[in-house]
Parts: sequence; structure tokens; C-alpha cells
Amino acid sequence: LDRSSAASDVYKRQAKLKALFPLVFTETRSENGEVIESVDFEKLKAELGNFTDLFESRRERYGMEWPGKKDALKLIQTPTYGTLTPARDESVNFDTTGNLFIEGDNLEVLKILQKSYYGKVKMIYIDPPYNTGKEFIYPDNFTESLETYLAYSGQMNENGQKYATNNANEGRFHTKWLNMMYPRLYLARNLLNENGVLFASIDENEVDNLKRLLMEVFGEENFVGMIAVQVNPRGRHLDEFIARTHEYVLIAAKNVLADDIMVGFDKEGRMLEAYNQEDDRGKYRELGLRNRNQAFNPKTRPSLFFPLFVNRQTGKVSLEKSADFAEEVLPITADGVSTCWTWGKEKVSKEAAKLIAHQMEDQSWRIFRKDYLHSEDGAVATTLPKSIWLDKELNNDYGRKAMKDLFGKPLMDFPKPPALIKKLIALGAGEGDIVLDFFSGSSTTAHAVLEQNMEQEAGNQFIMVQLPEPVDATSDASKEGLATIAEIGKERIRRVLKKLDEDGNPAGQDRGFKVYKLAKSNFRRWQMLNPSASAEQIAEQLQLHVEHIDPDAEPEDLLCELLIKAGFTLTENIKTVQLAGVDVFSVADGQMLICLASTITKELIDAVSKMETKQFVCLDSAFGGNDQLKANAAQTFAARNQGQEKASQIVFRTV
Repeated sequence: LDRSSAASDVYKRQAKLKALFPLVFTETRSENGEVIESVDFEKLKAELGNFTDLFESRRERYGMEWPGKKDALKLIQTPTYGTLTPARDESVNFDTTGNLFIEGDNLEVLKILQKSYYGKVKMIYIDPPYNTGKEFIYPDNFTESLETYLAYSGQMNENGQKYATNNANEGRFHTKWLNMMYPRLYLARNLLNENGVLFASIDENEVDNLKRLLMEVFGEENFVGMIAVQVNPRGRHLDEFIARTHEYVLIAAKNVLADDIMVGFDKEGRMLEAYNQEDDRGKYRELGLRNRNQAFNPKTRPSLFFPLFVNRQTGKVSLEKSADFAEEVLPITADGVSTCWTWGKEKVSKEAAKLIAHQMEDQSWRIFRKDYLHSEDGAVATTLPKSIWLDKELNNDYGRKAMKDLFGKPLMDFPKPPALIKKLIALGAGEGDIVLDFFSGSSTTAHAVLEQNMEQEAGNQFIMVQLPEPVDATSDASKEGLATIAEIGKERIRRVLKKLDEDGNPAGQDRGFKVYKLAKSNFRRWQMLNPSASAEQIAEQLQLHVEHIDPDAEPEDLLCELLIKAGFTLTENIKTVQLAGVDVFSVADGQMLICLASTITKELIDAVSKMETKQFVCLDSAFGGNDQLKANAAQTFAARNQGQEKASQIVFRTV
């Protein structure tokens, strides 16, 4: 992109477009043969729902392509017809907790969460299938994933649909994995807030593809890096040629330019010994202000190359030359190579008190900055995480031990150790943040969040999503009465909560979790009929527009679906209030009122119209076919809203 002043407006518009649709930008060649970054308008059309000739008549360009990518992109934009139903009997402290466990296919669940959790998640951690050719991957017929999921989980007849494992002999080994991961990462990015970050564990089988996927979905500039974690110090004895001891954690940010994406680790041990000087502000160490990387120089960073002036008597530093500040200093090495400063003029002017100069043996001057041990609010200085983690608590043995301590047996083959997730939470989440794991397995992430909350007196919340994948009938988990991985995860959370409660809860921390399950919508939808459909079949479909609510729907299930569709979170505060003798659900301190009563009266409408609420929803069938009453209700709210500012008006809807 041309970043000259003449094209600044164009660049700004393209930058905004890239923030919204990072994957539509690609590298291609200009008419002059130069490699440039440009908008792939075919991809942009696809993002907006036009898939016509998406991958035909294309110029050669740099990018990531694979068979099925077009279908995966379509799948992202295919609406879900599922909902989530509460399972109170499997939950702990359902009415007061902010933690969630959602049982279901994570693709459908991510779609359902798009409206209510868009931009609200601070950190995502996933441990997806490593694509070894053995584990479950995704539905064969992924265009009907809800129905396939319901068949898989025993909630409907199979109808020939099945879930598949991946096999390296099929010739589409990586393609299946890519088609499974691509839409999930895309939808997950939407849930991150502006300073959100995603961590993903992976091994060598798909590390390259995962890195490229993250760069495509998040934008190459938002790929943060990769950490090698030693998970097996002894090495895997079944490996050929090299006994692998490590796996990877890949990191991508929603926007690397945002503040507080990741925080460093508190310094400890020998790192603290470097802070060997002290002034009125506190302990500090001296760091050279000149950038030692010679790739940063007057040509590449012209704004960081400028003179500073030193007071010979005090060692203080100024941007302006004067009688007191007479010694000129430039960021030049001892052998005459020009580099640059690490601070610009604006920061030097603002932080001049932190700068100090020392005269060296060769009579030259060097500029240092004071790096204080404690910030002004008392926080200890932090250090960047290293790219190799060797802590013994991070290896697989500690993951198995954590499970054994809770269940008496490990139950899972390679559960992640809670210490690894806690270390990532320390980097990527703050206080009161939401941590999402949509490949939650045995719920190690939930375990880590709960323990970290206790140890750090934090208030982070978790959302776990896990498929009810059956365990082997001969496994220890099955013998414990846990038939699926989802059941293992839920039971693990219960046992962690019980263990923490035994140690007390003086800070009154959240010690519960709500369980929800993926299910069909409570609202019937039109089924496509073939041209030879009978009159009876057509009449049956037309009836759906009259009796469109499933007669077996429980009021709480219907309430939950309405909240999701309205954009409220699954942990929103809900109370039951009485208006004109009718029970009405008050959501988020009255922001929304929902009435599921079978009969609506004029008195109820009048009572609601006097409330300070933003939405009122009731059943269409509750009017009993009385069109006059329904019309009067609409007129009552229209009259009430007249003259009111938009923010104070009530939206009236029937379902």
C-alpha cells in the first residue's frame, strides 16, 4: 500500500477495511510486476455472501488454498438453527454463577454465541485435535452440522449421517483438518474484544498449517509468536529419528496495536538483583537508550535519530542545547555506526527525569534510562515471556497427576497440566475477564481459571464447549460412569469446586457453573419440499407459520433462546416480577421484559407501557386470535414512545 501523504486517505480506508475483513487482503503482482498488498475483491464478495465464481479466473497470488475452502467459507455464513437449553440438574449454583459449560458441536455453539458474546471475550485457549489420524475430526456432512450433531449425540435418528476420524491414507489428511479449523477460528475471532488474544496448543503435525490459518484469519501483523513447551523431557519413545520432547503454543491477537493484549511475568530471583540503584522514586536499573539493533537506523527510523544534550555537572539530559546542556550526544556506536534511540522526542520530553548520562573512559557520553522495579501504582516490573518453556510443572505427567488427584485415576491419556493454562491466563487475561475454550476436553482450562482465581484473588469467568464424544466402553472413565468426554469435563469442574470450597471462600468468589446443551430451536422452521410434494405436506408446512413454537418447548428453554437472539449473555440477571397479576421475566434489571403467559390482557399492556424498559416480548398466540387487542397493544406502545428519545422507547415484539 502507498503510504505517502497523497494516498493517506486511501490507506486509512483500506486499514479500516482490513480491521473488519483481514482475510480479504492478499499479496499479488501489479501491472509492473511488483509484489503489492491488495484487496481480493472475490473474497470480499464472499465475505458479503456472494459466492459466484469465487475461485474461478483468478490471477496467481500468494495465499493459502486447499480443497473445500470455498465450502468452509460458506459454512461460516450458513445460519444456525440450533439453540442452547439449560441443564440445571447438572450445574452448580446455576442462578448465581458466571461460568458456563456448553455441551455440543463447537461450530454450532460458536455461531449461537456470535450475537450475545461478540467482542466480549478477552482470552481464548484451545487444544484442538492434533490430526494424528486417530481422533475425531468433524461431521462428514458438514453442511447439516446441527442435524448431524443431534444424530451423533443420540437426540435424533441417524439418517445415514456420521462423524468421521481422519486417515492419512485418504489423501485429504490436512484438508479435512483445515476445513474443520478454518470456520471455527473465524467465528472465534469475532468473540474476542479489541485487546483479546488466542492461544492454541499444537504439535508438529499441523503447526505450519495452524500458523498460516491464524495469519489468514487474524491478519499476518496480528500473529504474535510461538512458544515451545517441553511436555515430555524423556522424549516420545515411539518417534522415528528424533525423540520429540515439546509441543507448541501459537499466539494471535485481535489487534496487536491495542493496549494490554498480553502482560509480562513478574520478575523474580536474579532478575531482581539487577535493580541495584535507588532514588526518591524507588529501586531502578539503568538501560541504554540507544537501540543496539543496527537494522534500526536513521534510514529505517528517521524520527528516532536526533541529538540529545547533557549537563556535564548533573548528568541530566535535555532535547534543547543551552549553556547548561552543552554536550551533544547522538545514537552512534563506538566504531561510528549510526543507529537510533529507543524513545522518540515526545517520550524524551515527557520522561526526561528518567534519563541520565554517564561519561565513559574514552570521554564519550552514553545515555541511560531508569527502569524502575515498581510502577507508580506499585506493580512489580514484568519481563517478556521466553519462547521456550522448560518448567517441570508443564509436562504431561502433571496433567495426568491433576486428574488422578481428583478421580483417583488419570481417565484421560494426555490432559494438559493446569499450570500451563494458568501461565497463559497470567499473560492473556486480567481481572474479571472471560476465558473461552471451545475444545475443552476434560476442562483443564476451567480447572486453571478456578484455581488461578483463588490464588490471585481474581474474578475471571470461563466458557467451556465440548462435544459429548463417547469414551471407550472399557476405559477407566466408563467404569466411573462417565460415558462421554463432556461428562468427564463437567464432573471435573464439580470436583474442583468441591475441593476449593473445602479450603474456604473468604473472598466470596464464584464457585459454580451453568450447563447448557445444544438442541434444535424451539421455533419450527420451514422445510424445503420437492416439487412433487402432496397437498397434505404443503398444508403441514403452512401450519408451521400458525403454530410455529414447538409444543414440547419448556418455558425456560424458550426464555433462554429469546435471550440469545436478543443479544443477552447466558449469565444475565433474570428475575420474575408480577405485572397486572401476570408473571413476567425481567432481564438485566428491566432492560427487557418477556412474558410467556398463554393469555395477554389490556391491563398487562398498560402496565408494561409505564415501565422503563427497552424491549417487551410476548407470545403471538397469547392474543388468542384477537387482532383488535394486538392492534391496540401496538398503538399503546406507539403512543407511549411518541415524543420520547430513541433510547427511552419500548420495542414491542411477538414471537
